Amino acid sequence: MVLLNDRKEQLTNQNLSNLKLDYDLAIVGGGIVGATLACALKNSGLKVVLIEAKSLEMAAAKRQAYALSLLSGKILKGIGVWDQIFPHISKFRHIRLSDGTYPEIVKFEKEDLGTNFLGYVAEHKVVLTALQEFLSQSDDIKCLCPAEVVKINYEKSRAEIEVKQGETLHKISTKLVIGADGRESRIRQQVGIKTKGWKYWQSCVAFTVKHEAPVNDIAFERFWPTGPMGVLPLSENRCQIVWSNPHERAKSLLELDEKDFLNELEFYTGGLLGKLELVSNRYLFPVKLMQCDRYILPRLALMGDAAHCCHPVGGQGLNLGIRDAAVLAEILLEADQKGEDIGDIAVLKRYSNWRKSENLGILGFTDFLTRMFSNQFLPVVILRRFGLWMMQRVSFIKIFALKLMTGLKGRTPILAKD
Repeated sequence: MVLLNDRKEQLTNQNLSNLKLDYDLAIVGGGIVGATLACALKNSGLKVVLIEAKSLEMAAAKRQAYALSLLSGKILKGIGVWDQIFPHISKFRHIRLSDGTYPEIVKFEKEDLGTNFLGYVAEHKVVLTALQEFLSQSDDIKCLCPAEVVKINYEKSRAEIEVKQGETLHKISTKLVIGADGRESRIRQQVGIKTKGWKYWQSCVAFTVKHEAPVNDIAFERFWPTGPMGVLPLSENRCQIVWSNPHERAKSLLELDEKDFLNELEFYTGGLLGKLELVSNRYLFPVKLMQCDRYILPRLALMGDAAHCCHPVGGQGLNLGIRDAAVLAEILLEADQKGEDIGDIAVLKRYSNWRKSENLGILGFTDFLTRMFSNQFLPVVILRRFGLWMMQRVSFIKIFALKLMTGLKGRTPILAKD
């Protein structure tokens, strides 16, 4: 899945002075979440500009894999890009939750929901390249990259954006600015939107391994007192692993020689994957929980990591951003069809009211899991293990938890298609 060379060159090298610089909305941030919103608005009649600081190739080159929920798959299907993504990603039919060496394991099966799969694992390049290719087929959406947003003036009826590309400075006039530029969002910082949250005592070591297990369609969440370990199946008998540990221990794992690191890993995976081979570099990232005080201002909406971020336990982060994009697209399209101003605060409140509370629920859920399981206080240990015992045996608890993990709880965007 590669953009056609001529169209790719046109997207990345077109001169800003030849573009129509009057748009209905400008999306700042061309990652998966920003590109998903742009794709959702394709052929809508709205004129969209997508502004990304990196080239298309560099934006797609990130070496990372994500858990995609069933809901995210439905949203991408509704947009029309799922057929390009689906053949190139892994699917899992089982989920296993366990607490250290405690023998009680919660087993979720696809039959619990009556679905073909319980989720997917997609590499960043596969998803973003498919979205970029989809956008390249639209005349209503312009992609400016690499380009830097220098300044934004929010006025009563429009927002004026100064964009620098090379040595040239140009202005874009738009009804609405979308901040999809990540957890350190400059768009959010420029308007002074405050955030609440905290940094965790943990950092994550992320990497890919090859293994000898006879099946590779199981996603594991293994909880240890030092922190959770997520194991996601990839193609070719590989797994993406995100291993949370206290900062100093995470740093020491990063610095271990490969043999000692794999010995540690084989112990902490409980031998479930057999002999392991490291097939990527290890990289370290700290984790935090963050929720913006507000997602919107007149002429501005934030989504994805620019609005919220959470602990990677459960693989919820990107899925929340994809759902933000689907909801925002739905609300903007409805408003435009009614002749409303899409940058008006009354319109944007519909998005904020929908997504802020739902996101807060998932942020709280991931925080609860992290604190509950990264804990050796005996009453807490007894309580959580009793909870696992109950979850495995009480159907409605099990189904509730599974629907929460797969994105099937809460209000469903119109874009989500079966």
